[in-house]
Amino acid sequence: MRKSATLLSLAVTATALAHEPANLADTTFTLPEFVTIAPKVQHLNEAVNLDLKVNPVKSSQEVLRIVPGLFIAQHAGGGKAEQLFLRGFDLDHGTDINIAVDGMPVNMVSHAHGQGYADLHFLMPEVIEEVDFDKGPYNVSKGDLANAGYVEFKTADRMRTGAAIEIGMHNYQRYRATASLIDDPTQSLYVTSSFLTDDGFFDADQNFKRFNGMAKYTKWSENAKFSLIASHFNSSWNASGQIPDRAVDKGMIGWFGSLDPSEGGSTSRTSVQALHHLHVADGHGTFNTSLYASYYTFNLFSNFTFFLHDPVNGDEINQHERRWLGGGNSEYTHTFNVGNNFWKATAGAGFRYDQVKDLWLYHTVDRNKIGTYSLGDVGESSLWAYAGAEMNFGPVMVNPGVRVDWFKMDYIDKTAQEYTNPHNSQATVSPKLNITWDATRNFRLLLKAGKGFHSNDARVVVIEKDRPTLPSSWGVDFGFKWKPLKGLTFAAMGWFLHSNQEMVYVGDEAVVEPGGRTRRLGLDLGLRYEFLKDFYFQCDYTYSHARSIDDPKGQNYVPLAPVNTLVAALTWNHNGFAASAKTRWLSNRPANEDYSLTADGYCIVDLTAAYTWKKFTFGMAIDNLFDTKWKEAQFETETMIPDDTEPVTEICFTPGTPFSLRGYIAVTF
Repeated sequence: MRKSATLLSLAVTATALAHEPANLADTTFTLPEFVTIAPKVQHLNEAVNLDLKVNPVKSSQEVLRIVPGLFIAQHAGGGKAEQLFLRGFDLDHGTDINIAVDGMPVNMVSHAHGQGYADLHFLMPEVIEEVDFDKGPYNVSKGDLANAGYVEFKTADRMRTGAAIEIGMHNYQRYRATASLIDDPTQSLYVTSSFLTDDGFFDADQNFKRFNGMAKYTKWSENAKFSLIASHFNSSWNASGQIPDRAVDKGMIGWFGSLDPSEGGSTSRTSVQALHHLHVADGHGTFNTSLYASYYTFNLFSNFTFFLHDPVNGDEINQHERRWLGGGNSEYTHTFNVGNNFWKATAGAGFRYDQVKDLWLYHTVDRNKIGTYSLGDVGESSLWAYAGAEMNFGPVMVNPGVRVDWFKMDYIDKTAQEYTNPHNSQATVSPKLNITWDATRNFRLLLKAGKGFHSNDARVVVIEKDRPTLPSSWGVDFGFKWKPLKGLTFAAMGWFLHSNQEMVYVGDEAVVEPGGRTRRLGLDLGLRYEFLKDFYFQCDYTYSHARSIDDPKGQNYVPLAPVNTLVAALTWNHNGFAASAKTRWLSNRPANEDYSLTADGYCIVDLTAAYTWKKFTFGMAIDNLFDTKWKEAQFETETMIPDDTEPVTEICFTPGTPFSLRGYIAVTF
């Protein structure tokens, strides 16, 4: 059995730490058993294997924190996708980070709440076997929304029969059960499900409920593997919303209070996936194919501005959609010899189609419709093809690639008096180049460069045809990885990214619109140290400098862009015991373009501990050990609240989790 560890110890490596040359791995630093770096693309990206059976994360969104420098923020009662931050981006809910599960995209394009909306709550954390990730637009197989980076989840082919119960403060309960129905050398089938309920720590009960279910069948043959996956997820919740500073300062509500308790929503996703892996050409070639189809619903009630636009009824809005999406990708890789070196050639192609029905934005009161702001249907198609190579010249590896993407977007406005079906389309070409040089046995240099892009919301670019459909970005990373001592690894990566267009979320219209050009640069530092047997220390620091190019100095800050982040963890893992202490720090950052408002930083410490005895695992998790008072999500917002005589622009926020204790027990059969 692999050693058990907590997720709090899985902030594995900074980007440069991913590039693990085989000779270094064999002779110097040995990672603990629960972390395995996979040799993909000649170590130009990063993969970790996770053992989560002793770690009760609330959702797979929290697993995203293993990406060094990636921070998340929940601000709608636990049911809505978290807000993401990485490399100087306020990513909203996924505008510039590409997220997928077994090849199926998580990001929802032209979504009711915002472009690229990525809700991972449909994925049970316990089924995650591997997470592959990298920063920057440098992977030729990743296209739309991958400017800040990508995260790819792989689910387990086998799971053991078992059950788990998790109980915590604020009436938190989670129940999970797994049945392994077939488990032999040639095939496997398991079914797993979980149910979660949580009142939350807010003054108004969140009444959050979530059900997850998944079945996976896998068949192995001499040269192939086939998997079929079916999953279903649904959740509902009440939300406290974002509250203005002055409402708390005046004593109108408490720190965990709400001005509109009717906020909240529901969502669901049902998916079917087929995966096929085939070895061909005497073992020198492989075909990987993934196909997926998914039905998704979303219904959200929010009130950002309270009584700014309608002093009588209030400004509550309802965002809604029903979506069918389907697509697939097929990739062929061939390995061959050039002299004494292995070379690899890769080519792939794929497609995706989204049909979004009843994409509406309603004006509501207590979840009852009183007006229509917009109503329509979206159809969005995309096609792509890519090719790349890994050319090894002894200590130097050169990895060039090129990618072509084409998008077509249609929007039918159901509020128009006459039927129209306008559309827009665009193609883009994205070259990539990655180079590594093993200067010595313990020192590696890395250079990555490439072009990326994100697609814009169909409702914006179809109606406003002067808006670019696929604005591009150009980036470069340069850094090194160094292992000066056995058990000690240090890495540094400097980076630069130019974006031709920024995504801007318009709160009162509840849509992401194109903004101006931006420039980002920064530094990623990572340290790993096994200083004693079974004791591991890891630390990741990131600095990002984000500015708008088209605005004058002093007026060109990128709102909510993270500046300094630090994550440090100390882990002990020995003979069935696992314990970890982890701190995460996010510094103050600008909340608006002229930095007249500040989004307050925070520093939080979490603890986990677990013990595995035979078939049982007992554990606990403490969030926010020191009960720090902090703001998890923050926005500059113009609002009107009771007693206001005129609108006020200030910080509106969602408070972060206070001290919270959860205990759990799991058993396998």
